[in-house]
Amino acid sequence: MSTPPPSLADAPAAWPIDRSEDLHRDGWVMALRQDWLRRPGHPTEEPFRRVVLEHPGAVVILALDEDERVFCLRQYRHPARRVFVEIPAGLCDVEGEDPVEVAKRELAEEAGLTAGEWTHLTSAWSSPGISEEQMHFYLARDLRPVGRGDFVPEHEEAEMETFWAPYDDVLAAVLDGRVADAPVALAVLFARAKGLAGTG
Repeated sequence: MSTPPPSLADAPAAWPIDRSEDLHRDGWVMALRQDWLRRPGHPTEEPFRRVVLEHPGAVVILALDEDERVFCLRQYRHPARRVFVEIPAGLCDVEGEDPVEVAKRELAEEAGLTAGEWTHLTSAWSSPGISEEQMHFYLARDLRPVGRGDFVPEHEEAEMETFWAPYDDVLAAVLDGRVADAPVALAVLFARAKGLAGTG
């Protein structure tokens, strides 16, 4: 008799934590800590250390106009020492706020746009081996200019360039590696896989 395969679904779990220690914490929304944890059911084993980036989560917005063009931006990212082609995104930095409301605010701030139609594409953990970040992906359509309100870009955002690119060109750039930002890739691929974008 064969053993049934495990469920093809992620599941919540919480292994016992022996102790925790902050490596860095300040007034910003993220912090770095180290936890010593144990395997469940093995109380006599030595605890082992894991580093955790505390993160409030983020939204990513694939904004498509009536001509199937994607609102894109180019932004410098210091950890990678690279200027990436990206799409609007931002932190869920107001506790308890619905991610779609965060997405609406970020689209206005980064693109000066509002959308009449919002579709949740997926939610995904960016790097669960080290980070608590969960990203929420949205497709935004029926776009209208709205302005940036009182948002004033600073630091890297002050150097940000914005442009429109045909969806199929962005998809091709993702597939051949010219565009390597993971949130862009996930948003573009999910929109195509769900039949919500593109002409192919």
